[in-house]
Formats: sequence, structure tokens, C-alpha cells
Amino acid sequence: MFRPRIIPVLLLKDLALVKSVRFRAHKYIGDPINAVRIFNELKADELVFLDIQASREARLISLDFVRNVGEEARMPFAVGGGIRSLDDIRSVIAAGAEKVVINTKAGLDPEFIRRAADEFGSTTIVVCIDVKPKLFKGDIAWVLAGSGPTRFGPVELAVLMEQMGAGELIIQSIERDGTMTGYDLELIRSVSSAVTIPVIALGGAGGKNDLIEAYTKAKANALAAGSMFVFQDEKRGVLINYPERNELVF
Repeated sequence: MFRPRIIPVLLLKDLALVKSVRFRAHKYIGDPINAVRIFNELKADELVFLDIQASREARLISLDFVRNVGEEARMPFAVGGGIRSLDDIRSVIAAGAEKVVINTKAGLDPEFIRRAADEFGSTTIVVCIDVKPKLFKGDIAWVLAGSGPTRFGPVELAVLMEQMGAGELIIQSIERDGTMTGYDLELIRSVSSAVTIPVIALGGAGGKNDLIEAYTKAKANALAAGSMFVFQDEKRGVLINYPERNELVF
């Protein structure tokens, strides 16, 4: 039975696993490598690791960390955090990641994505578009962990990233992040209907029905979440979890 990819997104702060609410209020979850081992046992489709401090601190995610994940993970994984050059991408891929996730550099220098896709292939390049409203401008894309506005609306940037050669897009609602109240279906639908490359929904998933709705109603190609896979429920007791393949019917 077909089901879309379901992807835990794991946030790193000082190399510890944390979870945010609306990109703030970071709660310590535990050791990220231990989480990888648990997701191995749970047979997760793939993983995404994002160093949420790297771009603001003008540094690259730890390559030692990427190597450690590569030694443990039995599934494909993507890595983001501070990627600013082709050499950064080359280093992350050499350390073991299958894909890189780019947010800040993509929003500030869209042509970089063309150069990256030409050098490494579109399937290696994932662009993460973080979205929240700006006063008098409606929804726009933000960079630098949600602290820096760009000149682009989310659909405008998504279309541009496809034109530049990105292989996939992660579309994340900053205001839904960590709330476990459901995805921003209108946002996801607006992007998925405007591009032909895969769109990964992120931000707000709290249960299986949220995953199903993002796929069936908003036409996301893959479904990503953070809180849903590290908390037991809305009370936020830490419990790494992942649905069985037969739990979800799309």
C-alpha cells in the first residue's frame, strides 16, 4: 500500500536535540544520536537534521556530528545549518548526508541554488522556506531562523527555487511550529499547486489526521514533523515515536 514519506525533523542547538514553539522556547529533548538509533528501530523513512544556530553564528553545522549520524543511521538523511558555499555542500555530503537543506542562503542569494544544483544535482538540494506574516505585507519567507525577512512571498520563492533547480521544498509555517494544532493547509496547498517538484509539509502536525489532511487536502508530497515524533502527546512528555506503516491510510 502506498503512503507518502513521513520525515522526522530534528533540531540541534549546541549539538543537543531540542524542540521549539514558533521558533522560540526551545525544550531539551536528549541526545540526537540516541534518537537516530530509536528511529532506526522504528524504521523511519528518512531524517532531517537542522542546526538552528548555525546561520546566525555564521558557521557550518558540525561535520563530526554529520559523520556520527552517518555511522548510525540506517535511513537516508538530510542536513541543514549554515550552508553558504559549494564547498560547504561538498563537505556535508562527504561526511555522509544524502541531501542538504538550505534556507538562509537560498532566500538571500537565489542564484546560489542554481550553482548548487548544477554542481551536485537537483536531488541533493532541498530548500526550506520558513513562512510567517509581516505587518502590511502578508505571508513572506524568512531566513536566519525566522529573524530576517526576505523580499519574497512563499509561492514566489517556491517557484523561483524550482526554476533555480532545487529538487525538493520544505514549506514550514513558523506560527504553527511546535503547536501541534495542524499544518497550515492553505499555505501548503498554495505552494504545491504552483510547483512540480516535491513539497514537504512542516509545522504544526500533532496527530495522524494532520498528516493525512496535508497529503489529501493540501497535496503535499511528503509529511514532516518535529513535536509529533519527540513528544508523547500535547502534554509534551518526551517519547521518540513513529507510526507503523499500516497505521495510516491515505
